[in-house]
Amino acid sequence: MYHRGGMSNVWRRVALLLLVGMTVGCDRVSKHFAALELAGAPRQSFLADTVRLEYAENSGAFLSLGHDWSEPVRTTVFTIGTGLVLCVMVAAAFRVQLSGPALVGVAFYFAGGASNLVDRIVRGSVIDFMNVGVGPLRTGIFNVADMAILLGVGIFVFTHRRAADHDASESSDPGGAEGGAGSKDPAYKSRADQM
Repeated sequence: MYHRGGMSNVWRRVALLLLVGMTVGCDRVSKHFAALELAGAPRQSFLADTVRLEYAENSGAFLSLGHDWSEPVRTTVFTIGTGLVLCVMVAAAFRVQLSGPALVGVAFYFAGGASNLVDRIVRGSVIDFMNVGVGPLRTGIFNVADMAILLGVGIFVFTHRRAADHDASESSDPGGAEGGAGSKDPAYKSRADQM
């Protein structure tokens, strides 16, 4: 029988799997829509040209980085390399006992990277279809997976920035030294909490 900590850990993992599944699902559905409705069609503009929808197939990385590299190099870097990075990232996330917010960031990053990886394996390129900006200041063309990756990085960095500030305040407080550095770190949980 699970004790309370064990059950909370199970539900945490279920929630993370659901988050990954929903993120990947949204990306797959949006790319399917783009392939059906936007491929070969004129660019569509919304909100006074703030948002544009236009179909593009990107054989490179984010914002077409590396699209002009040779196919063997692209395969090595963007397919094999991405797969290895995602595997290492997931293993590291559980090994270092990340807390809820940091794990959410990892989940978003993993979901976005995995969905784009599926495109590279199946199609050899990634479907992009969104572009935002004002006047001449615009982003490149991107997709839902790219947004998930950026959101995940943002959450992860913000969480660890707060953790670093917390550690700094604890180390400067003589009364907080008893628990040891990082004992109350919001970015991590004790191993007992993860059981």
